[in-house]
Order: sequence, then C-alpha cells, then structure tokens
Amino acid sequence: MCGITGFIKWRGDLTQHSGLLVKMTETLANRGPDAAGTWISGPIAFGHRRLSVIDPENGAQPMIARHEDQVYAIVYNGELYNAPELKNELKQRGHEFRTQCDTEVLLHAYIEWGPDCAEKLNGIFAFAVWDSLREQVFFARDRLGVKPLFFSKADDTLIFGSEPKALLQHPKVRPVVGPEGLAEIFIVGPARTPGHGVYKDMSELRPGHAMIYSREGLRSYAYWTLESSPHTDSPEETAAKVRELLQDTLERQLVSDVPVCSLLSGGLDSSALSALAVDYYKRTGQGQMDTYSVDYVDNDKYFKSHSFQPGADGPWIKRMVDELGTRHHYVQFDTDELVEALDNALFSRDLPGMTDVDSSLYLFCREIKKGATVAISGEAADEIFGGYPWFHREEMLSSGTFPWAVAPKMRAGLLSPEIREWIRPLEYLGDRYSDAVAETPKLEGETGKQAQMRVMSYLNITRFMPTLLDRKDRMSMGVGLEVRVPYCDHRLVQYVWNIPWEIKTVGDREKGILRKALEGVLPEDVLYRKKSPYPKTHNPGYLNAVRQQALSILDDPSSPILPLIDSAKIREIAASPESSSNLPWFGQLMSGPQLFAYLSQVNLWLRTYNISIE
Repeated sequence: MCGITGFIKWRGDLTQHSGLLVKMTETLANRGPDAAGTWISGPIAFGHRRLSVIDPENGAQPMIARHEDQVYAIVYNGELYNAPELKNELKQRGHEFRTQCDTEVLLHAYIEWGPDCAEKLNGIFAFAVWDSLREQVFFARDRLGVKPLFFSKADDTLIFGSEPKALLQHPKVRPVVGPEGLAEIFIVGPARTPGHGVYKDMSELRPGHAMIYSREGLRSYAYWTLESSPHTDSPEETAAKVRELLQDTLERQLVSDVPVCSLLSGGLDSSALSALAVDYYKRTGQGQMDTYSVDYVDNDKYFKSHSFQPGADGPWIKRMVDELGTRHHYVQFDTDELVEALDNALFSRDLPGMTDVDSSLYLFCREIKKGATVAISGEAADEIFGGYPWFHREEMLSSGTFPWAVAPKMRAGLLSPEIREWIRPLEYLGDRYSDAVAETPKLEGETGKQAQMRVMSYLNITRFMPTLLDRKDRMSMGVGLEVRVPYCDHRLVQYVWNIPWEIKTVGDREKGILRKALEGVLPEDVLYRKKSPYPKTHNPGYLNAVRQQALSILDDPSSPILPLIDSAKIREIAASPESSSNLPWFGQLMSGPQLFAYLSQVNLWLRTYNISIE
C-alpha cells in the first residue's frame, strides 16, 4: 500500500520541477512511511511513497522497465491478489522478473496487454503507467473503488494523486469550491457523488474506470460494470458458491511478508473472516492469529438499544475470541481522545467526513499499527448482501431519495438563505438520486420487488459503500496501516448482485444467504445474531464537547463557515436536549453529536485549507 502522485505536461522539460514533485510526494508520507521515490523524464513526473508489504527489499517505485527499446514506468498503490497466476502467464510469454513484488507483475502485464491489462487484475489498486511506445499515460482504478485516485486537468497539465492534498501542492490546483462542491458537502456529505472531487476542477477516477492521457487529450472509460443476468443456482448451490468465493478471496488476501491481523467486532461479517483466517493459519502452520476490537470508556454504562444498534458487541467479541483462540487486543478510547482526533481525521481525508466514526477508526488503526502492518476487515458485506435496515423497511425503500440521506429538508434548512438559493441543495440531491437510479443495470423482464431491490443494491454498492471505503482507506493509510476488504472482491460482488432477494434473505433473515454459507464456520448464536454496526460512543460527554465546540465557532465572527449557515437554526438545535442527541442526520450512526462535529470540521477545513468559494 502506498501513495502515488505526479503530473504530465506535454510541452517543456519537467526536470526543473523536481522540487515541486518532491513536495507533492511528501504530502503522502503517512500512506507510505517506508520509502520515497521520484522519477522525471521529459514530460512525465511521477512520485511515490511506499508501505512495504510484499518483497520489502525490492519493489522500489517509481519502477522502470525497458522492453523492445521502449521505456515503461509505473507508480502504483494497492495489492494484486492474483499476482502469482499473472506472473506465471507472463513468464510463459517470455517476460523475466527480478523481484517478488506485484508492482513488477503489474508493469509487465501492461507491457504485454496494454490498457486491456486492467480487466485481468484481481485486487485493490490505483496506478499510472508511462508508455513511451504509445506516448501516453494509462491510469486505472479497482472495480469497487477501494483505492483512491484524484486528478485535475489544468491548461496543458494533468495532475494526479492518491489524495487531494498532493494535488493541492501544485500551483495549478487551487483550493476553490463552487456551488456543486458546497452541495456535496452540505447535502450529500459525508458521502460523495462518484467521480466528484468536491474541489472545483478536481475529479476522482470512478471505480472500475481507466483513463488515457496523450497529446490528443484525456479520455476515460469503464472497463468493468456490474452486469445483470438471471440467477439459476438453488439456495444450496448459491450458499456453496458464496462460501467458495469468500474463502478463496480471503486466503489470497492473507498473503503478506509482514504481520497480518483481523478486526473482530463479534458481528457476522468480521467473525466470519476471522474464523476463516484462523482455519487457514492452522492449515498452513502459521501460528496464532491476532485480532483487534474497539470500544469506548463507559460505553456499557450509557448504551441504549435501538433499531439501528440492537445490542452491545463486548460479550460477542469474547465469545468469538474464546471460540477461535486468537491473541486478542481490546482497544478503548475516551471522549477527549475522540474529540482531539477529529482534526487528524479531517486532514487525512482533506474533506469533512464521518466525524467520530472517522476519528475512532483513525485512533484504532494507529493502535493496530503498533503490532501489524496489514489488517483484514469486514467492510462492505452489508451493502453487498443487503444487511442495512433500509433494505427491509418499506418507508425507506420507497422514500424517493438515498435512504441514508435521512433528513434532507432539515439539512437544507441549516444553510443561509443566500447559499440555499445558490446551490439548491434539495434539487441537487434529487438529481444525483435520479442519476443513480437511471444508471442501475436492469434485468429484462424483472419487475416489482425484485427490480426495487436491484436498485437499492446498486445505490448501496455505488453510492454508500464508497463512503465507508473512503473512510477505511484514509484513516488506515493516515497511520500507514493497510486494510484489506475481502467482501469487495469483484467476483463475489458480481455473483451476489444477481442473487434474487428471496434467496438473499433465505430463512427470512437479513443477509440470510451469507449466514447459510457460513454454517459450520461460526457458532449458531453468532451466525444468527442481529446486525450491529461499527461501534460509536454513547457517552453524553462527547455530545457536550462537540456541541460546545460548534457554539464557540458560532460565537467567533471570524469563523469562515458563518456566511454559509443559518446560525440561529443551529443554536436552536443546540438548545434542545432531544434534538442535540437524537436528531437524524446521516446513515444509521450519525445524529445530533455528529452534526455538531461535522460543522466544526467544515469550519476547520475552510480555514486550514484556505478554501475560496466561487
């Protein structure tokens, strides 16, 4: 795992800009704490920060190869899980290798197959390849968007990077936000519309897309999309196939030359991965597995069960640790730490995010990094298998908007009248929702409930899941930890995509087919436990701290957020105990406390990044 950046300018020699390239590369030091490298040749400037996972001795980047008198250079962030098969195929085609790292495999795959190489990759990746034969730079991003890639086309220069902070170092990329960017922040956020970079003139390459930049210009295209087709397997065959795919992808992702651990919440998704990993470790003689869980000081005292969070995780974590015999690490944070880490969470994202849901993950990953370099996480199972409450509640299914956008009118009402008129937030949200629904790959002849659930699945996979993948990538890479997400294997996602809803919910349970696939892997009580999301703090001290922080911003006439918001409305919410604690705001985890923290993050972002509103 790494950070990549660079720029391409067809006219002129970039060697005089080496200092700028180094500066851009250094912004990504947290993503790659082990090594740094830059390469400039004519119109191409590539920078790389490395986190060593496979073949730490070799594999330095940018990596250069010469083939038939042509030069190829790559910067790459990610991991290829089918590197051994690709390497064997390339050897049979005459390619020679000098390292054990997947970077070299990827570079030779491009040399052999050109842009078509993206379709052959199984992994999480974002990369750029300079191709002197075709005089072009080829970019590609993994199918589900686990790894990020931002870019900006400014005059005759293309600038790219793993995070916005790298691009913002370039003088041609200014921290400007227009009406669309403000709509993304205030009505869509902390989600983002696919491809939208929030900053004006900055975009993100969409998942499953590739991009070619040549002297003729810039062209992007989809090399992979979900395909709708009839599902003919029986429930038993479907469960067997799901288990086979999950086991295969997990075992591929356990390959590493550095310590690997598993995140364990005691829920279905993480318990399944931990159990399969422990079994694999036993079969391959790799010793005891390390597992990690997170919680908050006094959470047991303040926890109250509700429909989104029906039960506490603590007893279930102990149940699985006892069952699996892992070396478990209980990590706990107090309110002060969560509030303090909100700033680091913002700087890791370069945008306001999921507030304490981000900051707790940032702190959690920082602790894990002390004992491991790679972690396995259960992210994305709910989007793929239909685990969230909004898959199962008619009022949310038929709401006519993104089901996690739980209070759009309230959110729009927090804006100043001038800003509301300028960005038209509700209209913007409606257009983005219509775009997503229209984009859904339909299945001919499918109607009613099946068609409705296909749309809901598509919304979750392409609009909600990226929010959590962004969070996972930025918070983990912010401390140099690589987190792998087996449920995002594109083969598994494509297969589950076409499973009919009555089979997905077999046994009349959410994620029923996943539970059926895991019979014999997990104890019955864990297997059929009610879903509980990523833990958040229930300590009223957190609400008090972030509410006071937000009020302090409102009291400071120099706060850059003030012209954008309706301060009186926010004070009104802060004065109401019920609104402050239970106000629905975003998704299943974010309510009143997260609203106050988000506004504080927006203010800090505007000030620290010196944002211009134009």
